[in-house]
Amino acid sequence: MFVFSPDGKLKTHDLLCPDCRIFWVFFGFDMVVISGADQVLQALWKSSDFFHGTVVMSMALWGTVLGSVYGHLPTDRFGRKKSLLFVGLLFSISAIGSAFANDPYTFAAARFIGGIGIGISTIAAPTYISEIAPASKRGQLVGLYQFFIVAGILSAFLSNYLFADFGANAWRWMLGIQALPALLFSVLTLQLTESSRTTTQTQASTQRIFDPKYRRILWLTFFIAFFNQFSGINAFLYYAPRIFELAHLSNNAAAISSIGVGVVNLIFTMLGLVLIDRFGRKSLLKIGGMGYVISLTLVSLYFGFDWTGSSVTYFFFAFIASHAIGQGAVIWVFISELFPNQLRASGQAFGSTVHWVLAALIPALMPWLFKVIGATSVFAIFLFMMLIQLFWIRYYVPETKGKTLEELNQELL
Repeated sequence: MFVFSPDGKLKTHDLLCPDCRIFWVFFGFDMVVISGADQVLQALWKSSDFFHGTVVMSMALWGTVLGSVYGHLPTDRFGRKKSLLFVGLLFSISAIGSAFANDPYTFAAARFIGGIGIGISTIAAPTYISEIAPASKRGQLVGLYQFFIVAGILSAFLSNYLFADFGANAWRWMLGIQALPALLFSVLTLQLTESSRTTTQTQASTQRIFDPKYRRILWLTFFIAFFNQFSGINAFLYYAPRIFELAHLSNNAAAISSIGVGVVNLIFTMLGLVLIDRFGRKSLLKIGGMGYVISLTLVSLYFGFDWTGSSVTYFFFAFIASHAIGQGAVIWVFISELFPNQLRASGQAFGSTVHWVLAALIPALMPWLFKVIGATSVFAIFLFMMLIQLFWIRYYVPETKGKTLEELNQELL
C-alpha cells in the first residue's frame, strides 16, 4: 500500500504495491484481449466490417471515452482511492458479462462497462501517483503505470495463444479469465492511502482548465494525446493478428508474432522508465518519433511493393519499440505534470478524452479502411502524422523532468 512517513513524505518503495500492479496489468489485458476474438466473433455473428469495427471491437473504447470525459468528477469528489475501487467493480462486471454474451449487442454493452472503468482509471491512477511521487522519481513512478499496462498487453497475447485451441468457445475463456484479477484488485484497493494533495487542495476553486491562461497547457495536452493515437498504435494492437495475416503470415506465425510484439513492448517500456528521469520527456519523444518514421516507412514499403517474408514482423517490432520508449513511456507522465493541483484531475480528464476518442475512432475504422484504401495507404497516413509530430516536439514541447509540480505550474503559466 502507499504509506507516508511522520514528516508527511512518501516512502517511495511503497509505490510498487501489489494491488496497483494487478490493476495496471488488468487494464492492459482488457485493452488487447479482444484481438484474439476479433475474426472469430465477426464470423460467429456474421457482422459487416463496419459494424464489427464500430460496435463489437470498439465499444469498450467508446466506454473509455465516457469514463475519461466524466472521470474527474468521482476522482475529485470521492477521491482517487474510491474511484479506483469503483473501477475494479466495473472491470469485474465487464469480464463476466462479455464471457457469457450470446449476441453482439450484449457483448458490446459488457465491453462498454469495462471501457468506462478504463477511462476513469486513466484519470485517477496517473493523478494519484504524480501527487504522491517526489519530483526526482516522478517520471519513473508514473511511468510504472504504463509498464504494467504493457505487461497486461503481453499477458493478453499469451493468454489468447494458450486459449486458442479451446474450441468454438475459446473466446469466452479469453475474456472471462479477466474476472479473477479484477475481483482481487477490488479487494486489495481497500488498503490504499488517499493522496495528501487531494485532502489539502481547495475544492471550491473557481478556476477552470479552459480559462485563457491555461491555453498553452491545453494545447500541449491535446497534441501529445493526438499524436499518440495517430501513430496507429491502438489500431495495430487491436488488429495485430489480422494485420500480420494481411502481410501473408500463417495463422500460427501471426499469433507468435503478436506475442513478440508484447515482449518488445515490455522490454522497451522498461528501458523508457530507466531513461525518462535521466534524459527527460522531450528527448524520449524525439527518439521515439524518429523510430516511428523509420519503422512506418518500412511497413508502408512492405505493403506498397507487396513484399513477402518475415521482415514485416521486424518492422512492426521496431514500431512498437519506438512507441514504448517514446510516447508510451511519456504521455501519462507528461499530462499529469502540466496542470496545477486543483485542476489536475480535470486536466487529466481532458487529455484522456482526446486520447480515447481517437483510440475509439481509429481502430473502429480499421477493418473498413483496410478494405477500401488498403494497408499501404493506412500506414502512409500514420507515417505522415509522425513527421508532423517531430516538428511539434522540436519547437513546442517543454522539458518537465526534475521539477516539482508547483515549479512547473509557475513556468508553464
